[in-house]
Formats: sequence, C-alpha cells, structure tokens
Amino acid sequence: MKQLYYIGLVGFSLFLTFCGLHKESHALRTGAENTEAYLSLLEGKRVGIMTNHTATLGETHLVDSLVELGVDIRMIFGPEHGFRGHADAGSRFGDHLDEETGIQVISVYGATLIPADSLIQQLDVVVFDIQDVGLRFYTYLSSMYYLMEACARNQVPLIILDRPNPNGHIVSGPVLDMKYQSFVGIVPIPVVHGMTLGEMAGMINGENWLPAGLQAEVLVVPCENYTHSTHYQLPLKPSPNLPNNRSIYLYPSICLFEATHVSLGRGTEFPFQVYGHPNMTGYDFSFTPVPVPGAQNPPQKGNLCYGVDLREYPSNEEVWSQGFDLSYVMDAYYNLKESIGMDEDFFTPYFEKLVGVDYVRPMIRQGATAEEIAAQWQDELEQFKEKRKAYLLYPL
Repeated sequence: MKQLYYIGLVGFSLFLTFCGLHKESHALRTGAENTEAYLSLLEGKRVGIMTNHTATLGETHLVDSLVELGVDIRMIFGPEHGFRGHADAGSRFGDHLDEETGIQVISVYGATLIPADSLIQQLDVVVFDIQDVGLRFYTYLSSMYYLMEACARNQVPLIILDRPNPNGHIVSGPVLDMKYQSFVGIVPIPVVHGMTLGEMAGMINGENWLPAGLQAEVLVVPCENYTHSTHYQLPLKPSPNLPNNRSIYLYPSICLFEATHVSLGRGTEFPFQVYGHPNMTGYDFSFTPVPVPGAQNPPQKGNLCYGVDLREYPSNEEVWSQGFDLSYVMDAYYNLKESIGMDEDFFTPYFEKLVGVDYVRPMIRQGATAEEIAAQWQDELEQFKEKRKAYLLYPL
C-alpha cells in the first residue's frame, strides 16, 4: 500500500492512498522516486519548487525530469549554496535564470530568506525536495520553515518529497533556547534532532511553531523501506564542504569551530574531518587551508595549522554513535588557552547561536567536563524525544 502523509490545518493526520501499488523490490526509495504518488497532483498546475542539486531521480535532476514530463514549473526557490549547489557556505546570491532550463531561480538566501507573497500567489502548488543531514543549524530546515510560513499565509498547498536523514538514528545535544533563534536555529529542537524534514514539517505544524498561529497544508510523500537506523550513504554531497558520510557524522560536533578562530578544514580536501590552528601545540598533524570551490575564503587561509586528523580515528562505529560531542572544541580551547593564553577570545558571539544555549561557554571556561555540561541539557532532550514520537513516519 502506498502511503502519503497529510499534515493539514487541524494537525497531523495519516491518509492512506494509492492502494494496490505494491513494489517487488525492498530497496530504499526516496519520496521523489515515488513519482506515481505525486505527479498527478502537479498535472495542470502552476508549480513552484524549492530544491537544490541533491534532488535527483536516478542520474537526472528532479526539475529536469519534471520539465521533461510536461510539469509547468513557474519558478525555483534556491536555498543556501544555490539551486545547482555551487555557492560557498554563507555566500548570498541573487535571482537569476537557470541556464539548463531557462526557469527563473528566486533566491531565498540573498536579500530575503522567505518567498514573497506576490510570488507564492502565482502558484497552485509548491514542491520541496532537498537532502538534509538532520542538524538544527543546517539551514535547509530553516528554508523549509519559511516556505511553510509563506504557503500557509497564502493558502497554497506544499508537497514535501521526503529523503532519509543520515543522522536519523540519534537525538543529541542541547535544545535551542529561543532567545537565540536565528537562521541556524529556527525551532526549539536539539542540535541532532533525529527526524526527516517530512517528519519535522509535521512537528512544526503540530507544535504550532509557525508565527501568528499559521498552519501549512502539507502533503509528505514518504521514503520507502527506510528506518531511522538505516545507514544511508548519500549519493551526492549535500553541500560543498560535506564530502562524505564521515564528515556528516562529525558535523554536529565539528561545526562549533565555525564560532571560533580554529579551522575545521574548509579549504582542504577533508573539511569537517580535521581541526587545527597555527598556535596549537603538541600535534604532528598539519594542514594549510587554501581557496577551493565552495570555500574561497576559508578560516586561517594560507596559514599552516596544527591539530587533529579525524579521518580514520575514532572508528566509523564510534563516529556513527557520537551525535553531539563537545570534546573536540574543548580540546582546542584548552590547548590554545595554555599555549597563547587565548580564553574568551577563543569564542565569537556566533557560538551561542550554534550551540543554542547560554551555559556551555561559561561552563567550558570554568573547567567543567563535557559530561557535566551534557547533564545540563538531558531533561529537555528527553522531553523532546518524547514529544517527537507523535510525528515520526518511520520505524526507529
């Protein structure tokens, strides 16, 4: 039985449709690959789509496939890194025509982060399809949130073509204190939330997290043969500086270096798999960040950095089970504090936006252990785990 999950104006409801469409194969299929579940919903409609390079059907991009099938795509909404996925992290871009299709690409990572009402009102339906990695500060979640808001405000239905979460097996880290709400933390969830974006859309509606009591009409086309314990090997890099699954598993912890002066390997062949600084001592491993596609101006550009190589150790099994781990950033903090006296200057104000709470930085400076700090968020983390159960679409 083919299942679609409808998240409507009155909450989170399950509708079973497309009966009798059994599949002989037990291979994992993404929502986009379940074309029989949504193509008829696009027929004769003015369609908008928020997507990027990760939305593929086999070897072909979803947009290219839909255009070939005669779907009337009026506009594409491009998130961080752009529609075709070539822009640097944090690099803003403007509206432009997609060279391959001639369709207008509307930037939602430029002058504005939310699609304008005047654009949404030109559409009958909007599609969302982006590969996520399951972290609060990965901005595709925030882009989906703002798209839900725009669709809700203009009463335009949204179809989410769900994809597996490579970090869907674990829930970890502090729950966002909403006084630090930003584009890298849009809703009160942990750093590692353990949900697909289809499931998260249900939680956003069900917990009334959209502003002004808005509720989006959302239809989720689910993955097939996926569970939260599935080791999903991403077929494409979800963004330029996440080149492999190991970087994706380390990302929850290593991303905190974005709010320090320590390099996390942007500008190397192994971003999010190392960390280092010119003044770190006691390490033989070294690397020098240089401009590369996707990281034209990396932190510590041109400087020889000493630090830690995480490409082979810890083991893959340990990295898979880590979730959010403060020990890496604490190691660099104590090393630089000892070597050059870097203390409060180690952190930038961006740190609280990433970690999501105000007590981690002072506890690190006061000498607390990683276990003592983690104990501070356990109660809220358990409450989130209990709350999310109502919105899960896939077995654990």
